Amino acid sequence: MKIGLDILGGDFAPEANIKGAILAKQALPSDVRIVCLGDKEVISSGLISHGANPDDFEIVHAPDIITMHDHPTRAIPQKPNSTIAIGFDLLAKKEIQAFASTGNTGAMLVGSIYKINTIPGIIRPCITSAVPAIDGSTSILLDVGSNADCKADVLYQFAVLGALYVKNVFGKENPRVALLNIGEEESKGNLLTVAAHKLMAESDEINFIGNIEGRDIFFAKADVIVCDGFTGNVVLKEAEGIYTLMKMRGISDPYFDRFNYENYGGTPILGVKGNVIIGHGISNDIAVKNMILHSYEVAKSGLSSRINEAFS
Repeated sequence: MKIGLDILGGDFAPEANIKGAILAKQALPSDVRIVCLGDKEVISSGLISHGANPDDFEIVHAPDIITMHDHPTRAIPQKPNSTIAIGFDLLAKKEIQAFASTGNTGAMLVGSIYKINTIPGIIRPCITSAVPAIDGSTSILLDVGSNADCKADVLYQFAVLGALYVKNVFGKENPRVALLNIGEEESKGNLLTVAAHKLMAESDEINFIGNIEGRDIFFAKADVIVCDGFTGNVVLKEAEGIYTLMKMRGISDPYFDRFNYENYGGTPILGVKGNVIIGHGISNDIAVKNMILHSYEVAKSGLSSRINEAFS
């Protein structure tokens, strides 16, 4: 298996990505090879400076970078020699089995849709976030930012995608799916959540347990929590803010330490014909390592193929 890594993406590139690749290499099975995309000389010298052998990695020269200021839709055709453009070319040709980046999220979403295409039947691909529960388990929240405005059928598909992700990557059979709402009653919420609740309740594709409220998110009441991207992003940023405030005040707690983004590394884009993993722009070497390791787990599970089978 080969996993492509964008060395130039993210706030702390290339240093954090090179160090993360070295750490991941030490943790991955010997038959997994990391393909580093970026300036060849920078990558080689960076690996050597940290005591790694460049021959242990595959290096693909991609000198250009799509920055956070580039327009996502125009960036890939305008910068064909960028790490993201070349990474998607390799993924489309199946020369790598997964592609991971902490770079421009919009460009990664656009590249996923137009370079490797959406799985037939998927209305909108989405991204997730891991939610640590107080009992030690982890729930999945989706969408968390790629689809700010949604219709009921889109939320329903998020529920199916989330259940397939949790089942195939995390090994939870028949995962519990809940809809994030302002009340537990099926009549509560806005027009979107009321309509989405009806679709989910009538479905035999998912194990729908009904609505949960914001105060229930961290109490392991569901394995998959569904909401529109606007709501999900607010929840995600609020959780990050709580963790940051606790660290600023010198508070250390085993549970809240699980809010640290470094633990999760990245999230797959669900609903596209390939394994694409997006990491946080502020990722350090530990987060990059975990992003690569999660890329391996996603690719090994055959998640994209499983989703394609479910929707075919």
